[in-house]
Parts: sequence; structure tokens; C-alpha cells
Amino acid sequence: MSLTQILLITLAGVAAGTINTVVGSGTLVTFPTLLAFGYPAVPANISNSVGLVAGGVSGSWGYRREVAGAGPRLRQLTPMSFLGAAVGALLLIWLPPAAFKAIVPTLILIGIVLVIVGPWLQRRAAARRPDEMAPVTAPMSAPVSRARQFALTGGVFVCGVYGGYFGAAQGVLLMGLLSAVLPDSLQRLNGIKNILSTVVNAVAALTFIVVSFHNVRWSVALLIAIGSVIGGVIGAKVGRKLPPWLLRAFIVVVGVIAIVTLI
Repeated sequence: MSLTQILLITLAGVAAGTINTVVGSGTLVTFPTLLAFGYPAVPANISNSVGLVAGGVSGSWGYRREVAGAGPRLRQLTPMSFLGAAVGALLLIWLPPAAFKAIVPTLILIGIVLVIVGPWLQRRAAARRPDEMAPVTAPMSAPVSRARQFALTGGVFVCGVYGGYFGAAQGVLLMGLLSAVLPDSLQRLNGIKNILSTVVNAVAALTFIVVSFHNVRWSVALLIAIGSVIGGVIGAKVGRKLPPWLLRAFIVVVGVIAIVTLI
């Protein structure tokens, strides 16, 4: 590996860690970078997943204040992310890439729409059932109805499957789901998203290491890990300073770019 490759892969890791912490879709930076350097698609995807775990940890730690009080919510959702990631990682190993490729842009588009209409959905739900919903700007994680809990847990599982399989724009999907269902502030939801995404990446990475160890390019994973840790710290500082409307706009822009890139 040349010095140029080392620097560019590390910088791609920094960019991916930053983007993942703010919204998601950092894979759309690192994955094409690895492909450009001649790495096969499956080893590139697997090595990328392994490397980005470190950035997820630093980004989640950076959002620790925002998720204070969200413990019950995370205990409910984390097992679904765990199971979904394991399923998705095994699908990547066992199924042809075309199996999911056709629906990925549609899933991202759904996520974008949910991010945009999330506040409107919350206001309508609060007007219909004020006893079930807290204000959209509630500082603490408030309870939701059984139907919403079912939709939330099922949606997080599906996002976990997708994230374990590929992961690009997983954050967009999660933010779309969370903002449409939960009455918490957008920054809190972003913190929850970071933790769930990190769980997905960690479980997928462990599954890849156990089941498909020969496909891990450890030098690449290490460089991405180093870069993404730095990016996670940067992303936490940037993300929490963005006002809700600007964060939503950024999510939409990244999601559109993801759709165009994948198509």
C-alpha cells in the first residue's frame, strides 16, 4: 500500500466518521474509495464495516449528554438492532449483491420523506391523543403508544438488517423512522441513532470476522478506524450545533446524494 493510499483511506475514514455522527451515509465515502483502489466489493464492504465501528463509538460518546435519560428507549431498541445486524451480515455473505440493490434507493427515499414529515406527524398524533404523546421538543424520552412501539421496534430491526448488509444511509433511515415515531428532540434522536448504528456496525463486523475472516483487509480496516475516530469527535461537535431545520436539511441532502450514487 502506497503512502498516497494510506493518506486517502485515512482521510476517507475521517470524512465517514464525521458524516456518520451527524447523519449517516459515511460508507458512501469510504466504500467507493476502496473500490477505486482496486479492492473487491465484498472485502471492501466488510473491511469498511469493521473500521467504522471505532468512529461510531467516538461519535456516540460525543452525544452522551443528548441521550441522558434515554436508557429505557435504548434497552428496548438495541436488541432489535443487534438481531437485524446479524441477519443482514449473513445475507451479505450468503446472497448475491443484486438481492438488495433494487430496493436500497427506495428505502433511503422513504427515510428522507419521514425526516421531512416527522414533525408534522408528531403534531397530528399529539392533537389526536395528547395523553400518549409529549411535545416534539420534549427534553426527555417520553412513552409512546403500543402501535408506535411495534412500528418502532420492527422498523429498527429492518434498519439493522439493511445496515448489516450494506450500511450506506443507514443513519438516514433511522433518523426518518425515529423522527416520525418518537416525540424527542432531533438532537436526542441523533444521539440514539448513533448508538443504534454503532451496535449494527459492531455486530456486523463481529459476524464478518467470525464467518468471513478471509475477506477482512486488516490494514484497510485499521486506517478507516483511525480516521473515523477523529471524524466521530468532529461530527459530535458539529452535529450538536446545528439547528433542527438545518440538520433535517443536511439529512435530506445526504440522502439524495446517496440515492443518486447508488442508482
